[in-house]
Amino acid sequence: MSNIIQDIKAVRRNDPASKSIIEVLLCHTPLHAIIAHRVIHPLYRIHIPILPRFLSQINRFFTGIEIHPGAEIGPGFFIDHGMGVVIGETAKLGKNCILFHNVTLGGTGKHTGKRHPTLGDNVYIGTASILLGPIKVGNNVKIGANTFIIMHDVPDNATVIGCPGRIVKLNGKQVNMELPKTKEPEEEKPKNNKNNTGKNKNNIKNNKNNTSNNNIKIKTIKVKTPKNR
Repeated sequence: MSNIIQDIKAVRRNDPASKSIIEVLLCHTPLHAIIAHRVIHPLYRIHIPILPRFLSQINRFFTGIEIHPGAEIGPGFFIDHGMGVVIGETAKLGKNCILFHNVTLGGTGKHTGKRHPTLGDNVYIGTASILLGPIKVGNNVKIGANTFIIMHDVPDNATVIGCPGRIVKLNGKQVNMELPKTKEPEEEKPKNNKNNTGKNKNNIKNNKNNTSNNNIKIKTIKVKTPKNR
C-alpha cells in the first residue's frame, strides 16, 4: 500500500496536468496499470500459475501498457501518457523512475534467466527509447527520446542520447563517450568447458597411443627375414 501512495505522489509531482488526487485516481491510466501490477506481482511471487499473466494481459488491454507480472518495480514509479510501454519479466526498477510512452525494457532473445534491464533510482527515460538485454542503468540517469541501447551499461549521473546511445553528460560535465559494454551473465557461459577440455585431453592421449601402436605395427612388418642359402 505504501508503494501505491508513493506512485500517486509521483503523478502529482511529475504531471502538471493533474489537478487533484481524485482526478489522478479516476483519470490517470498509467497509474491504473501500475496499481494493477502492484496487485498482480505478489501472485507471481508465490508461483500461482497462469492467473498473474492472464491478469496482466487484461491490464494491457485496458491501459495499453504491458508490464510482465514478474517485473520488480520500486516505489514512486511514474509513466507519462503510457501507451506502448513494455516492461519485461526480469526487469528491475529502482525508486522514483520515470518512463514516457513507447519505452521498451526488453530482451535480446539470446539470454536466459536475467535478460531484461535493471534501472537504478531516479532514472528518466524519454519517449520511444529502447533498452535491450540484462544491462545496468545507474542512479540519477537521463536517457533522451528515441535512444537505443543494447548490451551496454550506463554509469551513475549520466545523460545518454542517440542511436546507438552515447554519454553526452557525466557528473555535470559535457562529454562525448561510448557506453561500457555489458558483461555477459555467468549463467550464459557454457557449463561444460572443463569437461570438454578434459575430453579433448583424453582424445589427444588416445590419438598418441593409437599412433604409437601403429608405428609398432609398421616396425614389426618391416623386420627382415634371413635369406635362404
